[in-house]
Amino acid sequence: MKQHPLLGSVVSVGLLLSTLPAAAETKIGFVNMARIEEEAPQLDTLRKKFESEFSPREKDLVTVQKELKKFEEQLERNGTTMSDSQRSKIERDILTRRRELKRDTDEFREDLSIRRNEELANLNRQVTNVIRDFSRAENFDLILTSGVVYASDQIDVTERVLTKLKSMK
Repeated sequence: MKQHPLLGSVVSVGLLLSTLPAAAETKIGFVNMARIEEEAPQLDTLRKKFESEFSPREKDLVTVQKELKKFEEQLERNGTTMSDSQRSKIERDILTRRRELKRDTDEFREDLSIRRNEELANLNRQVTNVIRDFSRAENFDLILTSGVVYASDQIDVTERVLTKLKSMK
């Protein structure tokens, strides 16, 4: 009788696992990161920080847009009655203002994106540290955060992690 080589390996692993102590239970938890990202109080702080930091620049851009629109409307209204040199001057001015506005808008978006990424990375580190400290304090062996199709309320520790984050605010 010929024996399958994989069968011997499976039996060996089974015997090895059966020798482990039965009392060594693994404590597993789950943290819903989407919920953390929505409800963490640190996000409100970040929003306010971004608003105070970037709101003046955004208002300036809106003002420049309105001024540009006025020039365009003026050219449209009075362009036919203007001399060629006046019309040409206003067209060049409009073109220059569009370029400046585009450049300033691109710089604004880039600066905002860089700051957002920096702050979100800091928040991510903070959340990771809170989860790690919580896991150690509560003697968890494994905490899962993503790629989970289902987690029962029994192992979902998201609310407890949010409570820790709220206490840090």
